[in-house]
Amino acid sequence: MLLKDLFPIFANNIFPIMLISMAGFVLGRTIKIDTRSIGRVSFYFFNPVLVFNILLANKLPVTEMFNTAVFTILVTLGSGLIALLGGQILKFDKKTQISTLLTSMFANNGNYGLPLIAFAFGEQALSHASLYFVFASLITNTLGIFIASMGHMSIKQAFLGIFRIPTIYAVMAALLINSLNLTMPLPIERTVSILTGAGVPVMILLLGLELSNMKWTNSFKALGLAASVRLIVGPLLGVGFAALLGMQGVGMKAGIVDASMSSAVANANLASEYELDSSLVAATILVTTLLSPLTLTPLILLLG
Repeated sequence: MLLKDLFPIFANNIFPIMLISMAGFVLGRTIKIDTRSIGRVSFYFFNPVLVFNILLANKLPVTEMFNTAVFTILVTLGSGLIALLGGQILKFDKKTQISTLLTSMFANNGNYGLPLIAFAFGEQALSHASLYFVFASLITNTLGIFIASMGHMSIKQAFLGIFRIPTIYAVMAALLINSLNLTMPLPIERTVSILTGAGVPVMILLLGLELSNMKWTNSFKALGLAASVRLIVGPLLGVGFAALLGMQGVGMKAGIVDASMSSAVANANLASEYELDSSLVAATILVTTLLSPLTLTPLILLLG
């Protein structure tokens, strides 16, 4: 694997995302911007429209959707189990253990994963990545919240939290329209198209804005464990579970890359909300994002 092979992969697929994120980072450092409000607009408005449009354009078989759901669950739980065992061996305290679990389990499949997979493997792969993003969001907003709260929230409350995620309704609407072979009125279709075009740039810019607010940590062992699980163990789990489920083609490629992404920015929100080690979580998000090109570039090349 030569540098001349790796450089075009990085330049064409990862560098454009990094440039927009860098612009967001500079904006966040120079201008006071309410990133939480922008994040809520992206989560509650742009993300659902984006997923709706992708699924409407790319009709996936039910078997592939099922495989993606199972794959997402297996990768998330597998990452969490390894982080948990590592934390036990390293004798982390409770707060550090929970913070490490979150940053190891939940990856940045939205702001970073969606545009990367679209650039690398095309629109058909993006439909698989969108489903992974939806299922990962469901897990984050149920199991993730439950782990972060560690007993402060009942299983019922965590489950009901699913229905506060607007993207799930976008998925249901797209599946209904596809199954009934309905055609959207042209004004609605064009409105969705315009919003879809804005969704991805906003998500990438938001990544840079969020990173501009990150802090450092002294918990180097926990940082090292979480970063290793995300960037090294993640791809291995992705390859293993994809083979186990018999995934092929762009669905397999999208799944493996999604399993290999940096830690999700949403983890910082969970850490702040439930008084975890916010500096550890923030540092893990920053470090895994900065180091991710070193692992994602050869991975994309190997996947073809």
